[in-house]
Amino acid sequence: MPKLKDHHSHLIQLRRELSGGRLDRRGFVRIATLLGIGATAAYSMAGLVAPSVATAQGQPRKGGRLRLALRLGDISDPHTYSWGQDMFARSALEQLTITGVDNVTRPLLLERWEASADLKTWTLHLRKDVKWMSGREFVADDVIWNLKRALDPATGSATVGLFSGFLLEQYQSGGTDASGKPKTSQRLWDANAIERVDSHTVRLNGRNPLLAVPEHLYHKQLFIMDPEDGGVFKAGSNVTGPYEIVEYRQGQRCLMKARADYWGGGPYIQELELIDLGDDPNAHLAALASNQIDGWPWLDNVTLDAARRLPNVAVYEAQTANTGAARMRVTEKPFDDPRVRKAMRLAIDNTAILKLGLGGLGYEGEHHLVAKVHPDYAKVEPLKRDIAQAKRLLAEAGHPDGIDAKIYLKASPAWEGQVVQSMIEQWKEAGIRVQMNPVPAAQYWEIWKKVPLGFTDWNHRPLGIMLLGLCFRDGGAWNESGYSNAEFDQILIKAEGTLDAEKRREYIAQLEKILLEDGPIVQPIYRSIFSAYSKKLKNFKMHPTNYNYYKDYWIEES
Repeated sequence: MPKLKDHHSHLIQLRRELSGGRLDRRGFVRIATLLGIGATAAYSMAGLVAPSVATAQGQPRKGGRLRLALRLGDISDPHTYSWGQDMFARSALEQLTITGVDNVTRPLLLERWEASADLKTWTLHLRKDVKWMSGREFVADDVIWNLKRALDPATGSATVGLFSGFLLEQYQSGGTDASGKPKTSQRLWDANAIERVDSHTVRLNGRNPLLAVPEHLYHKQLFIMDPEDGGVFKAGSNVTGPYEIVEYRQGQRCLMKARADYWGGGPYIQELELIDLGDDPNAHLAALASNQIDGWPWLDNVTLDAARRLPNVAVYEAQTANTGAARMRVTEKPFDDPRVRKAMRLAIDNTAILKLGLGGLGYEGEHHLVAKVHPDYAKVEPLKRDIAQAKRLLAEAGHPDGIDAKIYLKASPAWEGQVVQSMIEQWKEAGIRVQMNPVPAAQYWEIWKKVPLGFTDWNHRPLGIMLLGLCFRDGGAWNESGYSNAEFDQILIKAEGTLDAEKRREYIAQLEKILLEDGPIVQPIYRSIFSAYSKKLKNFKMHPTNYNYYKDYWIEES
């Protein structure tokens, strides 16, 4: 198995790309760390200084309770989280890796990893100082159980979409679907695909190369649960993280307490109290203003100005790849016709939607989910609004008088409704008559993969290719549109395993162009995200995914 020193050929290639201008310094750091180079060393190689983990806000102090406003739904299966349960779960459960505010991936439950020269074999070395809350040692069998469970299609985890071309193979599962096509599913491509080397070493033996393995291990559904809990997470569950859940009342309240025996640094704040205030942003703002809560991690755009005026509150912002998209179910009429789907995109002016729907708090989308902030972004000719062409495509598809549809969306946050309403007004000009149908957030996540037309928000991912795999790969649990394109999937596998930055962007460009012509989404915007916290919270820095590690913060009472 190649050791870290054997990556010289990769590093030489990366340095050539850096010196030749094909890869910027931060892109170099990201790829070098994915290959197993330590973050500090990678920053140094790029001529940069590694950022400090903590900000200079005095000495950490232990104590206090932090009260946060968060929705509290079903938390029973972390491998299938979809609507944001991970916001607090990561204070109790942990992952093998962690991606910081600088978008660089580092080990967490792992000590380090190694990749083979062909990027098909990855060796994961577990930390030996980690213990479960019960006192049991954290071992390779725990990791293997979690990986196999998350990659079992029966679990329903979107993790399948990330590792599909690497660890899984598609096979005919028997029978036919409604259209008469043979039913397919996925399984580990080899009995030794996930291999136990020893008690603290796991090896992933891939079918195809995959560059972003460490980043994928940070996927929001890859929390490491104790196998002895049987795949059910609840108050009292065994965890490796800094907090334990001592009380959980769905839709009401959650109380988490710091573990005195936690293996890592911190935690400083001794109690986290999570309160469900419902969907009304004004209720959140009132609670923040009256000091009934100390933090609102997902500050709504409509209350942004008011929150900034509160003297006891600090507002934080991050410009990210967070986005929202109108998703068309390709198995449902009229969206089974790619001409209709493209007409939906052509009827939209992204710049106008950004201004009208978000007040300019973000930047334009390009209808393929790969953002300018992604290091693997490829610049292709964008679609421009063309009402005449949109009408022609609809007529060719058999809809000379336009189409009627209903779009489902969450009633909260308010920015989603503003963006959708702006799109509806523009669609009208092309004869696309869409009725807005807002539903409670919890209800939306029950139907988001079923309705013919829905508006779904997607959180930031450090790599654009992650979203392409999660959202559009055939058979993926988060492929809400039912999109299936064999050419797309084949190019995606090539892109996932390509180290050369220029060649990888060529593949990404091909994928982006396919989605512009054939894709199932209308994605006009990327949005800045905001959080609001009491000024007594120290050491906070906005994470681009808004994944918060409250163990690293502390409270400084006035």
